[in-house]
Amino acid sequence: MTAMTRPLLEISNLKVRLGAGERAIRAVDDVSFHINRGETFALLGESGCGKSMTALSILRLLPQPAGRITGGRIVLDGTDLAALPEGEMRGIRGRRIAMIFQEPMTSLNPVLSVGSQIGETLQQHQGLKGRAQRDRVLELLDAVGIPDVRQRIDAYPHQLSGGMKQRIMIAMALAGEPDLLIADEPTTALDVTIQAQVLELLQRLQQDTHMAIMLITHDLGIVAGMADRVAVMYAGQLVEEATRDRFFGEARHPYSRKLFDSLPDVSKRDVALQTIPGTVPTLDHDFTGCRFAERCEQAWAHCRSDTPAWYRIDQTASHHARCHLVNPDIMPPDTVDRTAGAPPRAHAAGEHAGDLLQVADLKVHFPIHKGVFRRVAGHIYAVDGVSLEIPRGQTLALVGESGCGKTTVGKGILQLLRPTAGSVQFDGVELTRLRGEKLRRRRADFQFIFQDPYSSMNPRMMVGDIVEEGMTAQGIGGSKAERRARVAELFEHVGLSPAHVNRYPHEFSGGQRQRICIARSLAVNPRLVICDEPTSALDVSVQAQILNLLKQLQNELGLSYLFITHNLSVVSYLADRVAVMYLGRIVEEGPVGEVLENPLHPYTRALLSAVPRIEPDSQRAIIRLEGDLPSPSSPPAGCHFHPRCPDAMPQCRERYPEPARHGDRELRCHLHP
Repeated sequence: MTAMTRPLLEISNLKVRLGAGERAIRAVDDVSFHINRGETFALLGESGCGKSMTALSILRLLPQPAGRITGGRIVLDGTDLAALPEGEMRGIRGRRIAMIFQEPMTSLNPVLSVGSQIGETLQQHQGLKGRAQRDRVLELLDAVGIPDVRQRIDAYPHQLSGGMKQRIMIAMALAGEPDLLIADEPTTALDVTIQAQVLELLQRLQQDTHMAIMLITHDLGIVAGMADRVAVMYAGQLVEEATRDRFFGEARHPYSRKLFDSLPDVSKRDVALQTIPGTVPTLDHDFTGCRFAERCEQAWAHCRSDTPAWYRIDQTASHHARCHLVNPDIMPPDTVDRTAGAPPRAHAAGEHAGDLLQVADLKVHFPIHKGVFRRVAGHIYAVDGVSLEIPRGQTLALVGESGCGKTTVGKGILQLLRPTAGSVQFDGVELTRLRGEKLRRRRADFQFIFQDPYSSMNPRMMVGDIVEEGMTAQGIGGSKAERRARVAELFEHVGLSPAHVNRYPHEFSGGQRQRICIARSLAVNPRLVICDEPTSALDVSVQAQILNLLKQLQNELGLSYLFITHNLSVVSYLADRVAVMYLGRIVEEGPVGEVLENPLHPYTRALLSAVPRIEPDSQRAIIRLEGDLPSPSSPPAGCHFHPRCPDAMPQCRERYPEPARHGDRELRCHLHP
């Protein structure tokens, strides 16, 4: 086999341990795969399954001193990386193999300009210094689509948007002209528009440089649009590997099929999403049988006693799975259903008369102070005239790019931020006029579920005390014993064991912590819950559990939701109406089916076109929005969207469009007066 025909990277029987002794974590356990030159290999699975540890093993960057490679080979172009001394490995990192990490802000040095950070890589691997180095940095910044590169080269990370920081990380990775780029969840925290730009950039750079990409993600839509081959990882092992077309057309492992069934979309609005019961098993012991057996609806006794081999499914050897169901020599008992069961039906949301919340012309402006005397030199127009209504027992989704003011709307409604102007009426009561004890007592009626459950809980408090705290503050629940009984009841209601009340937040998974936050919000018997990106950091299977829970609670308790998100598939499944927000103002609002199926505003059309989908659609053209969201401190004259709008007209630059009714939706666009 010649150097050009053999795979670029071959991993054989890789084993990684964290810790020592019999209780060491088997983070990666006998994993084998290869990556060809110029191809995109996707590695997907739930959090904690070993995806990132596999990537860190390739670069020999395992956490020290606990992490170590205990077996297997990692061969890059004929060289076994696992056997290289550290000095030679430094020449591989960044030069032959580069990595884009999940969170760019924590990966960039906050005290160095982005230009100097890219320059470090160029000096290390290309030997460039001085003027030659700066010129090459400018070329790289221009290649990854950074605007005004001569200004941005001296900027610091905190001065850049999330999308631009991710582009800086890509530029740093490309500086060494690597053969393999490892992208670890490169778009998880990005809006769909910025995500589309980053993915398009990676594809274009791959075509130009012929580098291979190892894409680590849990987003099946991204995999469908990017990958050539797909491998699914579970509990430290690969459970299925196939070409993209075979995987999306004929996935065979029950875990892979469950991932597809967990995805929300509009066709599943009247049924509960399929979920995977239980959690990924702990990896601190040797396994007997299939690792997925305890969560698999199709498992039988043989699955628990005999470890499945890596079975070939097709004659071309492009599709394998680690499952007894694909073994032609084993016949499962008649009681085992080879097909996935139909998801249980969900009750349709009840109809409730009247609006619970009415918001009119809400404005939240933040003053900009300058100078020694802190004089007001301007304002940040975070929310600039938002009006919306939420009926009892229904869900309004609020969508838009990061920085458009979605979270500030939620905090302004709950009076966590005092509005600059406007009206917020909750069940006929004007909240902006309430002060002190009257407002504090009213807070039991509305609660907030935050995006990051871990940072919204006190790590030094047990979760039972965290849930009980609101009841104590509001004087709800009677005696201490009665409140503890209520906490246990709430834990059961959200699918947790009452025995867990005496644990701390760090002892739970991300999905479990989000359930605890939901229990905390329900403890004071609210009528309105504002959900701020509650599923953005969750795997699709855990996301399905949370969405099912929110729907169930709405049906049983008649809750109203303001659901803040940029995940439009979640919107199509959960919401009754959707409001699209851009730079502090709502540009389109209406029934979720009408808005998502026939968007009228150019911004809404661009958002929808950028959503990754698992179904191939050759007719769908992605609308690329140039640049980033303008600064809310100096919004553009006229329509705020016109500098990025592909359909802008002269009047769009002159005046902001008045609201116009189109059937059951409201629109602000000169194209639809």
